[in-house]
This record gives sequence, C-alpha cells and structure tokens, in this order.
Amino acid sequence: MDEVRNLLVKPEFPRSNGYDLTWVLDNQMGPNALWLAEWLCSRLPLAPGMRILDLGCGKAISSIFLAREYQARVWAVDLWMDPDPNWRRVLDTGCADLVCPLRAEAHALPFAEGFFDGAICLDAYQYFGTDELYLDYLSRFVRPGGFIGVVAVGLMQPIGKQPPAHLVEPQSNGKVFWEDSCRCFKTVEFWQDLWDRCGKVTEVQVEPMPDGWRHWRDFDRALELTGKNKPFPSDVEALERDGGRYVGFVRLTARRTEMTDFNLYDPSLGFKVGVDS
Repeated sequence: MDEVRNLLVKPEFPRSNGYDLTWVLDNQMGPNALWLAEWLCSRLPLAPGMRILDLGCGKAISSIFLAREYQARVWAVDLWMDPDPNWRRVLDTGCADLVCPLRAEAHALPFAEGFFDGAICLDAYQYFGTDELYLDYLSRFVRPGGFIGVVAVGLMQPIGKQPPAHLVEPQSNGKVFWEDSCRCFKTVEFWQDLWDRCGKVTEVQVEPMPDGWRHWRDFDRALELTGKNKPFPSDVEALERDGGRYVGFVRLTARRTEMTDFNLYDPSLGFKVGVDS
C-alpha cells in the first residue's frame, strides 16, 4: 500500500490528498477526477452556495469534491451513470443537502436559462464540445458573469493524418492506446481558437497541465497495483512511451457574457434543420 500511497499522494493536489484512497480508486472512471477538479477549481471563482453544473460527472466524486471543498450546490449530470448509486455516494459522504444527481444528455439539458453560476466538465468535454456550436448551447445555462471550466484530454502538439507509432503499438497487456475516438483529442491552439470565436463567452484561457501525462500514468499504475482497473486495461506503458510529447490534459476557462439572442441549437426546441415544416 505504501507504493500506491506514493503514487496517489501528491503535493500538487493538497485538497485531494484528504480523501480516502480506496474510495477514490473504487469510484474511478478514467484519470483521477479529484486531481482534475482541484486543478480546474484553482482557476475558478467558487464561493459557498453557488449553483454548479457538473456535466459528465461519472460517479459524482467531482461533484462531492465541489460540495465538500467549496460548499457549492452541485447538479451531478451524466448520461451513462445511473443516478441511484450516485445518490448513495452523495448520502455516504454527507453531501445530501448540496448534490443532486440526475441523468441527462449533454445536448438536451433540462435546466432554465441562466440557472447556474458556473458549469464544469472533467474528462468528457472532448467527446461533444468540439462541435462549433456546443459552447453557445452550454453557455445559455450559465448566468451573465458566471464561469465555464473544462479539463479535457488533449494533445500537447498537433498530430498529422496518422498517430505516432508508439501510440498505436500494442502494450504487453494487448491494449492499444490510440482508438478512432481519440480523434477528438485537440491542442491548446484548437481550443483557444474555438472558444475565442464564441461570442457567448469572454476571458478565455487555455493551458496544458504540467506533467499531466505523469499524473495520468501514476493513477493508472495505482489502479493496476490494486486490481481496480478492471474492466479497463492499463495505459501505463503507452503513457510512458509518450512521455508527454503528445498526450496530456488541457484546461479551459471562460466567463459568460450577456445573454442577447435566441439559441436555435437547443435540440429541445424540436426544430428539424433542413426539413420543411
């Protein structure tokens, strides 16, 4: 257990160090959500009582983190996770007054315009947020002056038509890191340009996580050592081969501007683009 503790207790994440390591490992759904949340929150103007959307919350441990560390009121939204076990996790951690888990799809959010003081998304935004208009849609649920914060798996430099050989070479466990869906991994420059062109936000800042690949590798290694990586084989070998040359994490933050127009992108409106009514 000392080796696992050495991998998981990091000076870069002092708040996360206060959480039970077994609990964190048992509730993983990819890279360490608490580390990503702590890194993101260090750039957000969080205050007690704020209403926060945690989009793609997985097993809601990032939502619990926001509630416990910042006394925020959090709506823990995920499409694939049943809200019932998320609610039990919320109850077990004493956050029942602050966290509301529910199931919703990222393109059909059931909230009022301007309801949230802020919205965050950890290790999920890359799967839908590359759409030119998605930030326009998401921002409608954040009040003017509120914030949007994202941590996405990203690229540290552009990849050409073919990914580097070391990312498609099978590891000793047989797993190949680079899958077709990895095409959604984007560079800092891509995200900066995409968000800068959205008139619904301002003060856009995009930056890579220092040693992001190393943190990802260490968490994967801890899962491997404890046997808690099933059913997902480890990516430790691929991450070590890469050494942060291509793969890491990107942080995006922005502030919501004034609401000025009607958003036809909202799927709940029922419009069928290109179909005569």
